[in-house]
Amino acid sequence: MGCAYTLKMNLVKRILEEHLVEGELESGSDIAIRIDQTLTQDATGTMAYLEFEAMSIPRVKTELSVSYVDHNTLQTDFRNADDHRYLQSIAARYGLYFSRPGNGICHQLHLERFARPGKTLLGSDSHTPTAGGVGSLAIGAGGLNVAAAMAGEPFTLKCPKVVGVRLTGKLSPWVSAKDVILELLKRVDVKGGVGKVFEYFGPGVETLSVPERATITNMGTETGATTSIFPSDDITRQWFEAQGRAEQWIRLEADDEDYDEIIEIDLSEVEPMVALPHSPGNVKRVRDVEGMEVQQVTIGSCTNSSLRDLKIVAQILKGRTISPNLSLLINPGSRQVVEHLVESGEYNYLVDAGARIIENACGPCIGMGGAPPSGSVSVRTYNRNFEGRSGTKDAGVFLVSPETAAATAIKGVLTDPRDLGVAPEIKMPDRFVVNDNMIIPPLPPEQASNVEIIRGPNIKPLPDFPPLPDKLEGEILLKVGDNITTDHIMPAGAKILPLRSNIPEISKYVFSRVDENFASRAMEKHGGFIIGGENYGQGSSREHAAIAPKHLGIKAVIAKSFARIHRANLINFGILPLTFADPSDYERIEQGDHIEIEVGQLPHEMVMRNITKGEEYVVRHDLGEKEQEIMVTGGLLPWIKKKVVS
Repeated sequence: MGCAYTLKMNLVKRILEEHLVEGELESGSDIAIRIDQTLTQDATGTMAYLEFEAMSIPRVKTELSVSYVDHNTLQTDFRNADDHRYLQSIAARYGLYFSRPGNGICHQLHLERFARPGKTLLGSDSHTPTAGGVGSLAIGAGGLNVAAAMAGEPFTLKCPKVVGVRLTGKLSPWVSAKDVILELLKRVDVKGGVGKVFEYFGPGVETLSVPERATITNMGTETGATTSIFPSDDITRQWFEAQGRAEQWIRLEADDEDYDEIIEIDLSEVEPMVALPHSPGNVKRVRDVEGMEVQQVTIGSCTNSSLRDLKIVAQILKGRTISPNLSLLINPGSRQVVEHLVESGEYNYLVDAGARIIENACGPCIGMGGAPPSGSVSVRTYNRNFEGRSGTKDAGVFLVSPETAAATAIKGVLTDPRDLGVAPEIKMPDRFVVNDNMIIPPLPPEQASNVEIIRGPNIKPLPDFPPLPDKLEGEILLKVGDNITTDHIMPAGAKILPLRSNIPEISKYVFSRVDENFASRAMEKHGGFIIGGENYGQGSSREHAAIAPKHLGIKAVIAKSFARIHRANLINFGILPLTFADPSDYERIEQGDHIEIEVGQLPHEMVMRNITKGEEYVVRHDLGEKEQEIMVTGGLLPWIKKKVVS
């Protein structure tokens, strides 16, 4: 294990050094780190705990693990409710905290009640970096990686480059943290953070509250970054004191501002920004595109559902009524947020203005209710605007700050909030209302061992993961372009999310929004291959975008490049991620071509033969030694089982 803080380092390297189990802290090299905390949510957690059960570990080995219910809360039949009972019984049996339905969104709750400076956090949700707002090194991963961390396994990743984002100045009235991260996305786009961590520093940091910092680290995920992090300073200390957790605070700042790259952002020059459909990286100034009529505004999600955000929205809406041409939905991040809004009277401002206040859950962000009208414009404070993610395929989703969303709700058209005049002021409480009665703590081991796991009929066993054969052959079942998201591969929404614990059923929807015949074709052809462009698998951490294709017989994905989490998920479930040695070969391959690849002992370069066209292409992989072992064994689960037995 690496020794603690012997050299002057930036903040990221300090935490990595303290948690290092294997490898050297050199950018791009394979390292393994000890994980202190884990979190799951119910859309990914059910599968993660099925995987954890399969490891035959009697109790989680982390310092703290939490199971949240915040995604599948729309209960149109028994399936989501059954999964929630399963998750609660799992938490009781294996030593986890359990956050009950309605308590709030996992990232907002973890920030309030559990995140700690200097700790490593691995979560089965891509927006786990939210906890970086308090100085936690928080990383999103697939559920199987989280299950492995709960079993005591270190987490393996490529040592990231550390990009210092130097903040100066102070935000102007009507401009907020959402505009800062949209400004960063405007500069680096959705691939600019791949292989990197964004570490914020500079005099502008002290002007941002913890909720504002958390908004920035949350949506930093959309750059493709491994994570984002702020220092733990006096602002962080005040947050912990207000949350009744003063004893958990430590000061944690960089010893040395030695970064691989530095980005300068003057907060005083940031303006209200908006991400246009259908990418979080398609960013412009609100002033440049304002005026279009809007049919829906939604405020909340793990990005902008804090008390700070909803207080400013309430003050903007005070004494006003939303435009008659739109609806306004608000999903608060936690019960703590709601209790304070009620106590201050600001909840009434939201209700009186005409807002529809929905459950403290993810809701419309993942298409779980709140779908906009057909062909409409929906202005949202969320973090993703991928095509169809809202539940309405032909709706255009625009991502903005709470201030811009509230101004738009009043005016009925996309509006720069500065047009409303003098910005309202808000006062945050010195002490938050703390009521953890909806968080069930772990049982002691002697009681936990007697807990019966409750399984509903929709929970099906995991599929088999056979070892990698010496040769892969089959048909190209689908060819797609750049920036294919996990929403494209495995859609979410109220119809599909309840199937997360039933792999045979959910597999029928793989690529259904791209090609409705894909799943049936894959079954008919006994599996095959997928060809992808750049940044294949960006977006959500959902491992179902790997395990469901595995069930359909997908043997390898050959792409120009992969998003970090999805690449790891493919390896975890025994699907070989390959890239073209010559990217132009992508143009020569078509859907329907029959190919074969001699994989043998996984050399880093292999020949892919196109039997249909009589051509050959060189493909390669960048798997580390451990990843190769996992791949040959058939995936992470059989690899861990083999390790436990030996």
